[in-house]
Amino acid sequence: MQTNRSSLLVIISTIFILAFSIASFLKITNNPPSLPLFTQNTPLLHIHIHKRLQTQIAHTHCDGSLYYDLCLQTLTTILPDLRSKSLPEIISATINQTVNDVRSTDFNVTAIRRKLRNLSALEIRALDDCHSMFVETVTELKSAIVDLNRTPYDKHSDLQTLLSAAMTNQATCLDGFAFSKSRNKIRRYFRKSLRQISRQVSNSLALLKKVNGTSKLKTETFPEYGEISGGYPRWIRKKERALLQAPVSNTVFDLMVAKDGTGNFTTIGDALNAAPNMSTTRFVIYVKAGAYYEYLEIDSRKTMIMLVGDGIGKTLIKGNRSVVDGWTTFRSGTVAVTGTNFIAKGITIENYAGTVKHQAVALRSNSDFSVFYQCSFIGYQDTLYVHSFRQFYRECDIYGTIDFIFGNAAVVFQKCNLYARKPDPNQKNLFTAQGRDDPNQNTGISIIECKIAAGSELIPNQTMFKSYLGRPWRDYSRTVIIRSNIGDVIDPAGWLEWSGNQSLSTLYYGEYMNRGPGSNTSGRVSWPGYRVIVNSTEAGEFTVGSFIQGDQWLNVTGVPYYLGLNI
Repeated sequence: MQTNRSSLLVIISTIFILAFSIASFLKITNNPPSLPLFTQNTPLLHIHIHKRLQTQIAHTHCDGSLYYDLCLQTLTTILPDLRSKSLPEIISATINQTVNDVRSTDFNVTAIRRKLRNLSALEIRALDDCHSMFVETVTELKSAIVDLNRTPYDKHSDLQTLLSAAMTNQATCLDGFAFSKSRNKIRRYFRKSLRQISRQVSNSLALLKKVNGTSKLKTETFPEYGEISGGYPRWIRKKERALLQAPVSNTVFDLMVAKDGTGNFTTIGDALNAAPNMSTTRFVIYVKAGAYYEYLEIDSRKTMIMLVGDGIGKTLIKGNRSVVDGWTTFRSGTVAVTGTNFIAKGITIENYAGTVKHQAVALRSNSDFSVFYQCSFIGYQDTLYVHSFRQFYRECDIYGTIDFIFGNAAVVFQKCNLYARKPDPNQKNLFTAQGRDDPNQNTGISIIECKIAAGSELIPNQTMFKSYLGRPWRDYSRTVIIRSNIGDVIDPAGWLEWSGNQSLSTLYYGEYMNRGPGSNTSGRVSWPGYRVIVNSTEAGEFTVGSFIQGDQWLNVTGVPYYLGLNI
């Protein structure tokens, strides 16, 4: 009897303790906005409950991240009290940790350059590229933190762009060693760090989708082109619109470049050096007709620059750098633009290195809000490097062979001509090679109302070479072609794999209501990621009206266009 009474007391005591524990748990979980800080005297049960709450909150935030375990580890490590933090604060803390990782990796890469002996010219340049990329990445990530801390939060598109560019930079760093004989030896020093940085940025992008309900946005939309004002995208001000539309004779410029000495300078480089740094107003440089053999680096200090030439084929900037000559693809460009709000009009930019020199860029743009109007870009492999950020091309001509429009920008080509040239024997022509690394990046190539055809030198030899609309450079490659005239130069399959089945289920390639002999989709590839767009809702996301809000600005140009899905 005594034993039964003792057992009963134990049971009653256990029930009482459990009831008290449950009550405490409910009180804690329903006591916003935060949990108290715990000391050594805090009951272990409360500490356990706190840790469980931390983990549960982290699980909720990390749901949908590509790198889920890393996300959990990061959130539970860098923030002692997730419950008291808003989502922008959590993303800021994650990005801040990534900034520290980038700086640490940059320090290591700089040390590697001092440590390793007998580096080739290409390897030295590749390491310099990495350093430049890390500096830019820190700037981009810190800008993202500033935007996240603004109240009210309204910078979703800008943040997507900054984070997308930061991730692209890490891939570009590694790309620089592709032609190095010691690439594996050098890359092993920092490959793991770069992978960690990219994954942290990826998780930040995934978290960003959940801010203010933005997770409902479909990954196929492109909100980053911004509002349209008075006939052009919002980043082009009224004065710039007038400059774009005005003939050269009526253009008011700040400096003039002329080879014959009749201007302020005889080289474009000298004029750019004289331009103000960090300008908040448009600075116009007029480049008179002539061939200028020089390499231009319009860096991040040179903002709001506009180069105006006398027209395609009249004002030319020419160079011949290539990877064969020891330049990285990133540094091979005849013209490279990083400074924001860059505009070019009426200029031809060429890399004449030739087919045997492989990657040889004419223009590289990683300039946010950059516009190219009535320009031409001439090269062979990798002619136009649309590296990152937001770019717009209007009435331009692009010539090349392999992957001749490539990169990971958010870019629209409108009313442009894309011409395949004659490649080397046994080579194929690839019009595009889009490099999106992550499904949450707001990047892709949109080709609208363009002409896709063989160039004059390829036409008599067209049957000797196959040409394709593109191939997936990265796993989430995204390219759409809408209402364009596709010539018979395009192989019936339309698209070409990069390497076996790589990326074929994760890419997004779409065609909608194109015309011309190469537009027949009956023989197209059957990849999971490819689609002939037939659904009006899906197609509407890429139309002139929805995709770049063309209904608000194309009318003033006087150019005929198809606004919606119907002709």
